[in-house]
Amino acid sequence: MPTPGTAKPVERLFPFVLRSRNLLIGRDTLRRNKSRLHFVLITHDLSEQSRAEVLSDFSHYPVVQLYTSAELEQHFGVKGAKVIGFQKSGLAQSLYAELKQHRLNKPVKP
Repeated sequence: MPTPGTAKPVERLFPFVLRSRNLLIGRDTLRRNKSRLHFVLITHDLSEQSRAEVLSDFSHYPVVQLYTSAELEQHFGVKGAKVIGFQKSGLAQSLYAELKQHRLNKPVKP
């Protein structure tokens, strides 16, 4: 079992997300694709009001808060995005498992 100092960063999986086209960008897109959504990632520079809206709109899904919009642009090439989602897939499960420690909510059962 690897020690915490030698753990691989989750960013190593981001190129695979782009290639798999499992990335959903923006709140409107996420709302339209709720049936395919695995989890939502919001940035630290999202306003408190928007953060509250995302948490209420997507209460049935895990919401993870990490990165800034500039870092998302660097990793995914999306300019100005502060809310992204990942479609259900094995890759999304792996990403969520590594990002779970940054989760803001506990999903509500429908």
